Amino acid sequence: MNYREIILEIDRDNTEALSNALLELGVLSVCIEDADAEMPHEQALFSESGFVTDQIAWMRSRVISMLRPQQDPAVLLAAAANKASLPTCPVFTTRDLPEQDWVRFMQSYIEPIHIGHRIWVMPSWNNTQKKDAIVLELDPGLAFGTGSHPTTRLCMEWIEQHVRDGDSLLDYGCGSGILAILAFKCGASPVVGIDTDPQAVELAQLNSERNHVRISYGLPCECHENELDVVIANILANPLKLMAPMLTSRVKPGGRLVLSGILTCQVDSVVAAYTGHIELAVWRECNGWVCLAGRRPTIN
Repeated sequence: MNYREIILEIDRDNTEALSNALLELGVLSVCIEDADAEMPHEQALFSESGFVTDQIAWMRSRVISMLRPQQDPAVLLAAAANKASLPTCPVFTTRDLPEQDWVRFMQSYIEPIHIGHRIWVMPSWNNTQKKDAIVLELDPGLAFGTGSHPTTRLCMEWIEQHVRDGDSLLDYGCGSGILAILAFKCGASPVVGIDTDPQAVELAQLNSERNHVRISYGLPCECHENELDVVIANILANPLKLMAPMLTSRVKPGGRLVLSGILTCQVDSVVAAYTGHIELAVWRECNGWVCLAGRRPTIN
């Protein structure tokens, strides 16, 4: 049996109403994505401790809905638009999804990822041995971070090259815990991971246990005001700019700050936000994304 998806783009004001209407009409699933993701005008949604934003949805969203076999896309969407009180029915496209064993499909699709010189990210079902490698066993989950995105890769490459035995490290916005886990395997200790999403914190802890590393995870309210050798944050440009005082205050004099999740067109504004705190510069660029790094001045 084949399944069918409908894909459409809709403005911020109507995204939630249409998505709810589709669910009420019995679709199997609804997925909402940023229609402008990885574009210069991308707008991040975030909610960090101590910061308030009234932005609750992207300016334009891509709504992807999986239909039941008997549902007609045009009839369904017309009914959903009417239920959501939309003035017109959105333009949509469809695609067919063949029935298959989704677990086996995902396992066959997800291959080990080689990063930097010695780093390998391996799914738990892959038992391939890698000689003289830093191996991270990490299954895909709800949290961001499997090493496939350029921002994650950049941070991992920086960690491999710069983290040394005994470095204390904070991974702010830890997601799956991949950066914290790698830092510990590169010799960092203690390592702390912080995320605003409780599910991410839970997943990161599970991933750390799978990799036999000791890392302390928590929510922003649990982030102690300690100064550390390395603070790394792979988030997005807007929250990074707002968090400049907080993140730099966690770096000890002579310590290093590493930021990623920044598009090349956003570099100047992020660097400007940290002026007076830490002088940042582009460490490396990959596919339109950059990693910034800088060292906090020592106290004379």
